[in-house]
Amino acid sequence: MRNNIYTYTVSAFSLLACVLIPHATHAYSQGDYYAESAYYSQPYYQGTYYSQSTYYSQSTYYSQSTYQTTFTKNATASKTVAVTGSISKGSGSFVIDHPLDPANKLLYHSFVESPDVKNIYDGIATLDANGEAAVSLPKYFEVLNKDYRYLVRPLGEPMPNLYISREVQNNQFGIAGGTPGARVSWQVTGIRHDPYILANPIVPEVEKTDTTLVKKGEYIYPAGYKKTSFGSFNSNFFGSVASFFGGLFH
Repeated sequence: MRNNIYTYTVSAFSLLACVLIPHATHAYSQGDYYAESAYYSQPYYQGTYYSQSTYYSQSTYYSQSTYQTTFTKNATASKTVAVTGSISKGSGSFVIDHPLDPANKLLYHSFVESPDVKNIYDGIATLDANGEAAVSLPKYFEVLNKDYRYLVRPLGEPMPNLYISREVQNNQFGIAGGTPGARVSWQVTGIRHDPYILANPIVPEVEKTDTTLVKKGEYIYPAGYKKTSFGSFNSNFFGSVASFFGGLFH
């Protein structure tokens, strides 16, 4: 009888290892797209996720309001992608063929980041005979922006008296105190206050909870903090093992 129990236990543990260990190393991340067995049961999507050139044109795919996908592998969209909501990312850049060596190199530039929803406008202005300039901004500037910030610098020669003579009014601001006929570089920033951003503000600091991207105690990038991804599922995994063997002998 003892030998039978021993054989039964070993066989059960082997079966458990076959079932649970792959999930521990691959599918524990709740959203590993390829680990969802139901995914393969839908004939329309079987194994052709990346090979369907018309995938993004399926208008009904994104119309499912409760659908959520987590990509655990690199994905490339070769066409234009429009997002009407928000995007959260670890980093971002543009990438193009390098202008100086397009056949052999790529060129990356990072996004400009800010805790504010900041818009940036800049340009070069030529001062008139009085050393002044009226700079026109886009017609939507004041409707879109608030909390303006200004920078103005002379080009080619010092202009110690250069200053912003008039702040933004009717989508224009003024520069004065410069050398007649000289050029100046200017920059104006504004903080968005359009209806969408007011309804969906970006909050820079957020406490981790059960509803955030990762839960409290978990990490978006564990390696950066000398943590292992194993730690994010070990309690659930070993809890499952204990429950399995606990029920086995009752």
